[in-house]
Amino acid sequence: MNLPNKLTVFRIILIPVFIFVLTIPYDWGTVTTMNVVVPVNWIVAAIVFAVASLTDFLDGKIARSRHLVTNFGKFADPLADKLLVITALIFLTSFHVVPAWMTAVIVIRELAITGLRTLIVENNGQVLAAQMPGKIKTFSQMFAIFFLYIKNLPFVYFGLPVGDILLWIAVIFTIYSGIDYFWQNRYVFSDGM
Repeated sequence: MNLPNKLTVFRIILIPVFIFVLTIPYDWGTVTTMNVVVPVNWIVAAIVFAVASLTDFLDGKIARSRHLVTNFGKFADPLADKLLVITALIFLTSFHVVPAWMTAVIVIRELAITGLRTLIVENNGQVLAAQMPGKIKTFSQMFAIFFLYIKNLPFVYFGLPVGDILLWIAVIFTIYSGIDYFWQNRYVFSDGM
């Protein structure tokens, strides 16, 4: 197994670690700074999430630069990303930090795009590389989730809800990039229209 694929597997392994940190029935305590109280397990989860997100950036960069792209990587990398983001958003929704409709929009888009990619491959098509709107979506999702878990520190001191702003950007680009991807691949549905 090459290095990019090992990073992808590591990211997948971090997902149950992330879940464990958030669900273990142990009082980790809190950190309070300038009247902002952050549960320690949320901080640890944010760090786990950040490390996992970093592996997402690194595995693709290494795979492309060293010509180590594999079918396993093409399959597992986007799956790992989706599992990580969806897991983090479900927990944020259960903690009443992210509205359920936002999580639903992101989950529905991810499932729809995954289904579309499957159809494209089955029809001997070339799956399109991520375009800029999709990259903006991913970037804003990852950073939104991180800042929401640490309750917008240090930006909360300036009254700037960075996590919320990035989440709105993520939702907007989730919708836009999903529509764009379907539009660019509408030929897949030509036999039924």
